Amino acid sequence: MSWDDGWWAYLFIAIAGWLATDIWRWLGVVAGNRLKEDSEALNWVRAVATALVAAVVAKLILYPTGVLEQSPLWLRLGAVIIGTIAFFVGRQKPAVGIATAIAVLATGLLWLGF
Repeated sequence: MSWDDGWWAYLFIAIAGWLATDIWRWLGVVAGNRLKEDSEALNWVRAVATALVAAVVAKLILYPTGVLEQSPLWLRLGAVIIGTIAFFVGRQKPAVGIATAIAVLATGLLWLGF
């Protein structure tokens, strides 16, 4: 291997990416250990995390890409609604809601001929 091969660029990206994110992970661990579970800071973090997940789901439903882009809006909304119902019926287990929504979406796509 020589410097002309370009492998060093990938090494640089890996190291720079690790340095840029790893310090924040460690700071999060240190700060997280000092937070009480019912603190306002942790409630805020949970609210932001929940909002980010909701935004990603909304983007996938309203502005999809790939195969989802060809699927009708009613199918995407129906999969989310049925998945949400399954989540609550299934004792609030995320895996139950996600699996049900995926199954409804896949079945609908197959039924529509995608």
